[in-house]
Amino acid sequence: MDDSQSRQRRPLRSARWFRKDDLPGFVHRSTLSTVGWSREDLMTRPVVGILNTWSDINPCNLNLRALAEEVRIGIVEAGGIPFEVPLLSLSENIIKPSSFPFRNLLSMDAEECIRAYPFDAVVLLGGCDKTQPALLMGAASAGVPFIFLGSGPATPRSLTGGNLANATGVWRLVDQLRAGQVSKADFAAFECSIMGTPGHCAEMGTASSMSAICEALGVALPGSSLVPAVDRRRNHVAREVGRRSVQLAAAGSPSVDDILDERAFDNAITLLCAVGGSTNVIIHLLALAGRVGVPLTLDRFNEIGRRVPLIANVQPAGEHLTERLMTAGGVPALLKRLKPLLHLDARTIDGRTIGEIVETAEVLDPDVIRPLEDPVRAGETLVVVRGSLAPDGAVMKSCAAEPKLFRHRGPAVVFEDVQTIADRIDDPALGIEENSVLILRNAGPVGAAMPEWGMLPLPRKLLERGVRDMVRISDARMSGTAYGTALLHVSPEAAIGGPLALVRNGDIIELDVAARRLDLCVEPNELERRRQAWRPPERRHARGYRRLYDQHVEQAHRGCDLDFLRGADVESLPEGLFDGWVGGW
Repeated sequence: MDDSQSRQRRPLRSARWFRKDDLPGFVHRSTLSTVGWSREDLMTRPVVGILNTWSDINPCNLNLRALAEEVRIGIVEAGGIPFEVPLLSLSENIIKPSSFPFRNLLSMDAEECIRAYPFDAVVLLGGCDKTQPALLMGAASAGVPFIFLGSGPATPRSLTGGNLANATGVWRLVDQLRAGQVSKADFAAFECSIMGTPGHCAEMGTASSMSAICEALGVALPGSSLVPAVDRRRNHVAREVGRRSVQLAAAGSPSVDDILDERAFDNAITLLCAVGGSTNVIIHLLALAGRVGVPLTLDRFNEIGRRVPLIANVQPAGEHLTERLMTAGGVPALLKRLKPLLHLDARTIDGRTIGEIVETAEVLDPDVIRPLEDPVRAGETLVVVRGSLAPDGAVMKSCAAEPKLFRHRGPAVVFEDVQTIADRIDDPALGIEENSVLILRNAGPVGAAMPEWGMLPLPRKLLERGVRDMVRISDARMSGTAYGTALLHVSPEAAIGGPLALVRNGDIIELDVAARRLDLCVEPNELERRRQAWRPPERRHARGYRRLYDQHVEQAHRGCDLDFLRGADVESLPEGLFDGWVGGW
């Protein structure tokens, strides 16, 4: 008997709550009779949890309330019992100081919710950047079968002159404003247009990247990720997700282990490179792999990145938005193009393998989804560099950078924090020139909870001269909607004494993308002298979750998870333990 057959014959997880004729069973069933479920329902039907990160302070997730209702209908249609549970909602643009540290908190929220309640399977509803990986991490750790459904991309408005009112457009207009090419009145008009509809960013930012790779990981239904949030087809997808979740609950398979193996992560990295996706996804995949025991490292991203070209003609590396990519065939069509580079035997939540899915896919627009031999642009899309400045690695979205800077040598201009940059970037006394290397430190996971500050602004005097890119290095992250020659996630970070902490103004920094090198050109004895004199910054958080985070967060090359969350603990409530306990009575 194989594992899947064994799981199918096991009783439902919810049976431990509802299918016993004892006092605990009585209490559990009678409690839920108030929401309309009968004794017979609870004794005979599988239970599906709908984990919802809806919030009206989070526009990316604003349609999840409606999608949850469609999922609920699908669950009931398929013979299951739905229970919707609200979870922490992380609004990328609103929450301070950064949404990033709370990714791990939401993952704990999801994990403990799944573990504590009588769910046979769960549907994960997320949209905004950190809600997606957090839900995946929590569900993977809990070990209950799950299926992911995203909120979908927003539908941006177009402005007079052709500027798209999306997040990538923000960065372009900010540069134009600082260069004196756009008026403040025009920029104010842009502000009124930027958030056109509910849904996450419509270019290949972090949210769209994460949503798309959920299909490659096998945890989302094929073709589901890029349907716009306001498109009625997303409601149809939600109902199908509900139906499919009942099948998962009844069968107990495919399990987390069946799907999230090394093949799935290879496929996800391959798709990430092909779409020129967000560098943030690297951190999220490393963290997710750590949860399920897959030995994923930055080296694997480098290996796969060398052979996967940019074939999705989507912003910020290409021309179009994700809706155009959907109409060109979506992720299944992309995977069809990538077929020679994929593990086709990888299982998916759909019940088919990746190979079976791509057989029925069709590329409908070869300009948007290019052949492997005719990519959008030559070269790798994502690279990992190492060297004396980044012993444990740094990453760069090379497809959104200026190739002439891929081999560069220049003097460092160091900023200790982002406020100093805001105050002084235009100061002529700094002597910043086009060949300077801008460095921001103390912005890593420990130093500042790793905000998206890595796209450092350029000095106004250079913008006015037409300069649009410079080498920028930090231990911070960068928005997936951003662009430029930004070396990110430098590890180890400055706040724990990494080499970035030892750089001084005028030190020569050498970048060689082809050789995958990032070096601080300072004599070893001088670096040692600086190291001896270095003192760590004071920790700022004395209590609560942020103190816990500061004490346990791992470095970027390991995914910035909390160290005690690595590894799967699939069912920490052993059979029989507390089954006879009645709480609250």
